[in-house]
Amino acid sequence: MPRPGYSPLYQLDFENPVLEIERQIDAIEERADAELYTDELAQLNETRTSLLTKVYANLTPWQTVRIARHPLRPQTIDYTSLICRDFCELHGDRCFGDDPAIISGFARIGSMKCMFIGHHKGKTVAEKVSAHFGCAHPEGYRKAMLKMKLAAKLGLPIVTLIDTPGAYPGIGSEQRGQAQAIAVNLMEMSRLRTPIVSVVIGEGGSGGALGIAVADRVAMLEHAWYSVISPEGCAAILWKESNEQTNNRAAECLALTARRNLENGLVDDVIAEPLGGAHRDPRKAADRLQTWIVDRLRDLSRVNPETLVRQRFEKFRRMGSFHDELAVTVSQAAH
Repeated sequence: MPRPGYSPLYQLDFENPVLEIERQIDAIEERADAELYTDELAQLNETRTSLLTKVYANLTPWQTVRIARHPLRPQTIDYTSLICRDFCELHGDRCFGDDPAIISGFARIGSMKCMFIGHHKGKTVAEKVSAHFGCAHPEGYRKAMLKMKLAAKLGLPIVTLIDTPGAYPGIGSEQRGQAQAIAVNLMEMSRLRTPIVSVVIGEGGSGGALGIAVADRVAMLEHAWYSVISPEGCAAILWKESNEQTNNRAAECLALTARRNLENGLVDDVIAEPLGGAHRDPRKAADRLQTWIVDRLRDLSRVNPETLVRQRFEKFRRMGSFHDELAVTVSQAAH
């Protein structure tokens, strides 16, 4: 049986020392006389833990992006079964059709009833193609907004999970109003009179992510990324080609990791992942995600709706503001 989090088709080169230790552990555990190697197994497991700790404590931004794209990383569809009870999916935008790239529905997380919305990338090749690899069309964003307004009408909080490389860029989506659909979501989410929490669980690409992420509290899983553009897209624009070197440079410049986003005030919290990433222990990752969601929803449920809307607007209005000391000094000198 494959080790949890192991994919033969997607191996991270910076994990090679860890994978070698894990192969040795698996070889011993598969032996009929494995009980005779208890001490060796204990030592190998200790070495594995030490290596994983060292590797994941020194990740580059580009390595973080690669972890966020791991095929075994839990997706929204996984969290519907791991943290949601009584999930009842809702479909369609009442305008064009249903977009499988966004999942929405009523759910119960812990003791909290909510509207649960998130990007869907798909697991199999067929699912990925059907869901446009998590890139939503305008009908996806309209569906999400329709369900959010329903939640506000019923007095339910909203939980959104972000995991997309970006909104779908095709001609059809542009013809059906992609930019307008995202812009409307930004405006409407900013004034919904109900608590909203959002978590970037994998990829958080540009307006495609922000279209369901205007929330009272925004968090990122430790090894997720959140940025205005992907490293490959940035590299292609700045250096005219996307390769390992330019992708590394772009990822560093974009400040896309959870830690950098927290430092820059773009997210409120970073949710720690199990050692080695969420793909190695989805259950533990889900437990931590659920705890964060329930705690934040309980806090926000005590806030007056008017105050909630005002604070949400001010939170996003502050983003990107800065104080230019040099300009102030020059202005004072001129007077």
